[in-house]
Amino acid sequence: MPEGPELHLASCYVNTQCKDLVFAGRVEKSEVTKNPEVPFESSAYRITATSRGKEVRLTLSPLPGARPPQPPLDLVFRFGMSGSFQVVPADALPKHAHLRFYTASPPPRRALCFVDIRRFGHWEVQGTWQPGRGPCVLLEYEKFRENVLQNLADKTFDKPICEALLDQKFFNGIGNYLRAEILHRLKIPPFEKARTVLEALKCWRPGDPGPLAPKGGKSRKKRVKEKSIPEVTDSEDPKSLPKKGLTRARKPGKKSQKGSVDQGTKGHEASTRRPKSQPRLKRRKSAPTSPGSDPGVLEGKQQLVARVRKARTRKGKATSKPRLSPSSSPPPSPSGHPEPGLSPP
Repeated sequence: MPEGPELHLASCYVNTQCKDLVFAGRVEKSEVTKNPEVPFESSAYRITATSRGKEVRLTLSPLPGARPPQPPLDLVFRFGMSGSFQVVPADALPKHAHLRFYTASPPPRRALCFVDIRRFGHWEVQGTWQPGRGPCVLLEYEKFRENVLQNLADKTFDKPICEALLDQKFFNGIGNYLRAEILHRLKIPPFEKARTVLEALKCWRPGDPGPLAPKGGKSRKKRVKEKSIPEVTDSEDPKSLPKKGLTRARKPGKKSQKGSVDQGTKGHEASTRRPKSQPRLKRRKSAPTSPGSDPGVLEGKQQLVARVRKARTRKGKATSKPRLSPSSSPPPSPSGHPEPGLSPP
């Protein structure tokens, strides 16, 4: 179903296509439509269009010297479910062209047609904007916003926001698909109370260039400009550099004025300062990936293993006692008696 943006585009289409066209003759209506006849006929006239919410107004303006002389005529269209405007050749009219405006000679003649397949659209002769509709959300934004915020006490805003957005008294031009898109993009729960959602806008004011901005704050579209840090060269005075944060680039092996700096290279924009109180971390040497990759390490390990085995052998000889076989006799003690615990075979 055409909504506010579609009707606005339709008015722009009519103004663009009919800008250099001069129309003549009477306005024709199809036989099947139940809309009224258009009592207008002129030898030369132009057509312009404007939109407001879900309505489009065509103005038929006779040119100076046109016959018969008559004042301009306004036609207000509401598109229903499938209404649209098309400019086509006069000999190739669409099937559902229910109202036709023909251009003057010479050929090829063209026709501006109101096409409505489902025939829910209609027009009013000398019509005006419907009084029950609010300001257009596209072309009358300030009036639209004021109309909503000044009437939040209305019972319409007691309803869920998904229902309140369809009330053309406050949201002229909003329909089903726009309602769904608005709530989805703003991540607003559809059954939240409309007054609860809209009351937060009372403390906001028009911003520049954004449409809304908090009082005393910046516009949504404004971005904080990041301060660019210029590159520091060796020719600049070190005293002019900041004492905290970033320091200028330096050559390898150099130190900054306060504290030491991690290894850097000339040409970098800045290096990170390390405070004096922080101890320098010593880097551990990584061992070779495999024992066979370094011959010196392998030889040292072999020597260590040999020393350990030799030491264990010496210790075992010093502490161990000889074992007696069953056929041997125990050694005599100094007193001539056998050792206690040992018996002769």
